[in-house]
Amino acid sequence: MSGNENSGDGEFDDVINAEDILHVIELDDNRDISEVMEEADLGEDFDDDMEASGGQIEVQDMAGVVFDKHKDAVFSVHIDPNTSQLAVTGGQDDTAFVWKISTGEVLFECTGHKESVTCTSFSHDGTYVATADLSGLVKVWKVETKEDVFTFECSDAEWMKWHPASHVLFLGTVDGDIWMWKIPSGECKTLQSHGCTVSCGVILSDGKRMCVGYDDGSLKIWDLKSVSVQHNITGVNAHKSTVLCVDTHPVNNVILSGSTDVTARAYNSSTGKLLGSYDCSSPETEEDSVEAVALSPTHSYAATGTVAGVLSIWDTNTQICRHKCRHEGGIVSVQWDRLTPQVYTSCLDGAIRLWDARNGEMVSKWTGHTDSILGFDVSRDGKYLVTVSEDKTARVFSLSTSDR
Repeated sequence: MSGNENSGDGEFDDVINAEDILHVIELDDNRDISEVMEEADLGEDFDDDMEASGGQIEVQDMAGVVFDKHKDAVFSVHIDPNTSQLAVTGGQDDTAFVWKISTGEVLFECTGHKESVTCTSFSHDGTYVATADLSGLVKVWKVETKEDVFTFECSDAEWMKWHPASHVLFLGTVDGDIWMWKIPSGECKTLQSHGCTVSCGVILSDGKRMCVGYDDGSLKIWDLKSVSVQHNITGVNAHKSTVLCVDTHPVNNVILSGSTDVTARAYNSSTGKLLGSYDCSSPETEEDSVEAVALSPTHSYAATGTVAGVLSIWDTNTQICRHKCRHEGGIVSVQWDRLTPQVYTSCLDGAIRLWDARNGEMVSKWTGHTDSILGFDVSRDGKYLVTVSEDKTARVFSLSTSDR
């Protein structure tokens, strides 16, 4: 439009009709723009439009399936790693559902919970599905028979993990204990607390050890067979405050943790040695934290996501930040693609994005939720993305697109 915006040559006559004009505003250089807008009284039409839409800005719903059986916010989701055909979701309505991804049909409801179901997970082979609520009630169901095969009550649940190769279930609690059960026998071991909440945990790639993060900023590497601490990371090598997330590389001995101190730290799991510290802070934001960390299975990259909405891509060899990818809201979780150097992010703005770690460019964006996304999972076969949200729904997005 430069040089021609006031030419008066009629070039817009065929796209702007007189009947389309709602109001003509006379411009005056000496008047404040707020006075002009107030006189125009355009707010009433806008308010009517917002009221008609329920007060929400309309977003494009790209989901192939919308699961709407929950009656309140949906907190957790996991896709069956064996078949990639079932999802389990848990919500603030004290319920969990196992349902078919392709249709949204409920296979069965996981009943009996007393509080919000914040943890849901299938075993490595899809034989069992476990659910845990905030009160510490843990239940395990056999998927084929829909039978409740294990129930246990402990203190408030913080996180839950299945062993990647056996039917052993782990639960971290607010009082700092980690429970370890063989399913379905219920044979139990406990990794004892040192007096503060165990906030996150991950089973290491050898399947024999676990790294856990605590509310005081420390980390421990446990030997699961002997139930003993191999390495206790404290002091200057630990975080200054709560460890919120931890990840491990599927092949090498690197562990990555993220904290409310707005740093991520890399450790050698064999020695407990600190390998590097990554400053994830944003100068323009005072209140910030590292909410999610992930190590790429295909390249020497690490990803960190913060409350400030910044995805940082780090080169783990040089510890240099390659790219900063900014979001319109806080980042809830991150997950690397299994086969490519691309990373998914879920965001409080209600969208899922896929980023290319090599150039920092956004590859894809999926929308449809009308409120914050609280979690997501990608099917092992790479065909589906399932998200859960504050808007009381789970949504299924197809990843079988040209850019995948």
